[in-house]
Amino acid sequence: MLLSLVLHTYSMRYVLPAAVMMGTAPTYVLAWGAWRLLSAVLPARFYREVDDRLYTIYQSMVLFFFENYTGVQVIIYGDLPKNKENVIYLSNHQCTVDWIIADMLAIRQNALGHVRYVLKDGLKWLPLYGWYFSQHGGVYVKRSAKFNEKEMREKLRAQTKTDTPMYLVIFPEGTRYNPEIPKVIADSQSFAEKEGLAILKHVLTPRVKATHVAIDTMKDYLDAVYDVTVAYEGTVDHKGQRKLAPSMTEFLCKECPRVHIFIDRIELKDIPEEQIYMRRWLHERFEIKDKLLIEFYDAKDSKRRNKFPGKSVHSKLSLKKTLPSLLFLGGLTASMLLTESGRKLYVKTWIYGTLIGCLWVSIKP
Repeated sequence: MLLSLVLHTYSMRYVLPAAVMMGTAPTYVLAWGAWRLLSAVLPARFYREVDDRLYTIYQSMVLFFFENYTGVQVIIYGDLPKNKENVIYLSNHQCTVDWIIADMLAIRQNALGHVRYVLKDGLKWLPLYGWYFSQHGGVYVKRSAKFNEKEMREKLRAQTKTDTPMYLVIFPEGTRYNPEIPKVIADSQSFAEKEGLAILKHVLTPRVKATHVAIDTMKDYLDAVYDVTVAYEGTVDHKGQRKLAPSMTEFLCKECPRVHIFIDRIELKDIPEEQIYMRRWLHERFEIKDKLLIEFYDAKDSKRRNKFPGKSVHSKLSLKKTLPSLLFLGGLTASMLLTESGRKLYVKTWIYGTLIGCLWVSIKP
């Protein structure tokens, strides 16, 4: 019984972070909504500047839990510029924590507020968040034949016209690599074989449409493309077979001791412009990722496993970067919940904010 209690308590480690991150959402949306109304008569750049600062506060709080609370070791390989840049961030995709990895890199460049995502269309229905991500510059896209290129171009052009700082995160695989769903992996490999492309083992065959539209639309605005490869340590079973990468819950339960991130900064001049050639280039980039991950998971020499080749840096995030945001948002939320009127406003924000958000994203991309 005591052992069961200990195991139950351990599994509940995610409850506090989840409660705080979800619990402060209405407070954040209220603060953002107030600024949205106040800035309606101001130039768009003023709205964006404050919106980016607000987003930095919220995501810094999130990173307090994913880095400081979990104590995960973040190991960085390659060259991560110290200064912020306008970039497209391309990464392999294996779990929900991948979204957080982009934040981990961005905060180390003081560019956390500039992170914007290309998201699958279904996520726009998330309560509060779905609407806000769109307002913050996120782009929702549908897969395959339903992909709306014109819609994506228009949104990206609108942002570049207002000089919106861009840290645009794209996962070209289109869905997560999940070793527990072998059919998805097999279908991806069959497609690559049919198209005369290299068959990949630890990543899926990438799709080029969103990447091509983003680079083509913003090529005169971007400084570089970051090609990022992520591996979570501890995701191999006793037989050496790859396991499912950690979910956000598992990550917050401290089940991932180290995350390894390999960054390759690519100049725009080194990327072909035509979609047919960019498709080949993107697949070649994923071949490189695959080789890195084969080395990480399958190297014959056990000393070379669980790390990428080359020099690495253990990058620890200071509490100064995250704790103030936690105290600020947590304090505002607690203050609101201490009064009856505050509690009513809090509940109404959840209900009406979700309804208005769903209505908004249903009529406007």
